[in-house]
Amino acid sequence: MFERRSLSWPITLGVVMIVLLVLLTVGWVLLTVFRVIEERGATIYWILLFVGTTFLLLVLVGVIMYLALSVKAINLNRRQANFMDSVTHELKSPIASLKLYLQTLNRRAISREEQENFFRYMLEDVERLDHLINHILDAARLDRKLMADEEEDIDLAACLRQCAEETRLHHRAAEDSIAVHVEPAIVHTRRVDIDMIFRNVIDNAFKYGGAEPKIEVISRLAEDGVIVIEVKDNGRGIPFRFRQKIFRRFVRLGSELEREKPGTGLGLYIVYTLVRRMRGKVRVLDQQSGSGTVFEIRLPGLVRQAFQPDSSASKD
Repeated sequence: MFERRSLSWPITLGVVMIVLLVLLTVGWVLLTVFRVIEERGATIYWILLFVGTTFLLLVLVGVIMYLALSVKAINLNRRQANFMDSVTHELKSPIASLKLYLQTLNRRAISREEQENFFRYMLEDVERLDHLINHILDAARLDRKLMADEEEDIDLAACLRQCAEETRLHHRAAEDSIAVHVEPAIVHTRRVDIDMIFRNVIDNAFKYGGAEPKIEVISRLAEDGVIVIEVKDNGRGIPFRFRQKIFRRFVRLGSELEREKPGTGLGLYIVYTLVRRMRGKVRVLDQQSGSGTVFEIRLPGLVRQAFQPDSSASKD
């Protein structure tokens, strides 16, 4: 298992190094200046003062850059370790379950009903593995440059309804666990990108909602053709200090070894990257009343009604 490294020691080390460098450099400059003043006059004093100050600034900039890079590298290592922990757990659990079911089917004679249950559970495990692999592949493809012919006009309202219903079925939630209130609107992008954005956000709402999730998906047209989509849940909410961190790659709150919810820490990173690619914005807000989280996504839309029937079509 990967060792979790604390950020306290590199920060303390960096601060101590900066203080020592300041003291040593200032002391060297002062001693040199005093000696030169006594021997040769004030002209060389200003030259050495300028040189010493420039040297001090360069050393400070170098140390600060080194400290910043060290902290960034340690944060990345920590997130990668969390990712490895989560992926290992996500792989081991369904594989162990599949192995147990197959061993049982091979060694014991069981009833037809039990066989059907086993096959259903095994299919769920395979779907879980497939979902994990697709998630990793989606994240790996984010840097690929888009082609112009890949984009199309998409009925956002229909897409939101479809994503909401399929995610509800995936979580086996009741029909009244999610409500969709959307206005007709069109976005011009890749369909797979829109699907990934809202499947991840709605899936996140189901996973971290209350004991009985109550999800609400709302879309409306704002100024200048901007489409505002809100996905609300009734969970515990996200502390303010973590609301930017959760969109980073491999970030999940808490320890992977103590976590109950499955995931890889890539879902919201995918959402953030795709929304930014579409020249949109995503942010996390609190519910206006009660507990819960609101994911607000703002996307540029096309200023016209979505896919209205052609009035010029012939009538019987």
